[in-house]
Amino acid sequence: MTDAVLVYDDDCGFCTWWADFLEARSDLRIVGFSGLDPSLRDRLPPDYESCSHLVTDDAVYSCGASIEEAMLRTDLGSGARPIVRSLRSIGLYRDVREWGYRHVAHNRSLWGKLLSKHPPAREAATNEDEAKADEPS
Repeated sequence: MTDAVLVYDDDCGFCTWWADFLEARSDLRIVGFSGLDPSLRDRLPPDYESCSHLVTDDAVYSCGASIEEAMLRTDLGSGARPIVRSLRSIGLYRDVREWGYRHVAHNRSLWGKLLSKHPPAREAATNEDEAKADEPS
C-alpha cells in the first residue's frame, strides 16, 4: 500500500477520467476536493483548488509535478522513473512540464469532449437535490 494520495478536482469530468485512469494503474489513493478531510487539507497550499496535488508522507507535488509523480507510480510509467528523476534537475524541463499542465488545464472543456467521466462531486450534488425533492413540504 502506498502512502501517496492524489487530490484532484472531482467536479471536472476530464479530471475524473484521469483520476480513474491513474487509480486503475497504481496503488494511489484518490481524493476529490469535495472529499478532503482536515488533515489532508492542511497539507495542501492555500490555493489548492487551482490544480491537482500528490501528497506523500514526505512531500507535496502540485500541478504538473503531481501528474508526473502519479504517472511514475503507474505500471506504465515505472520504467521512466530514472530518466524523469534526472530531467527534474533541469529548469527548462520543469518549466515545460508546468506549461504543459497549465495548457491542458486551461482547455479542460475541450479535452473533456474526448476523455471524460461523470464527476463524483456532481453525483453527490444530484443526490442531495433528489433527496430534498423527496422531502415532504
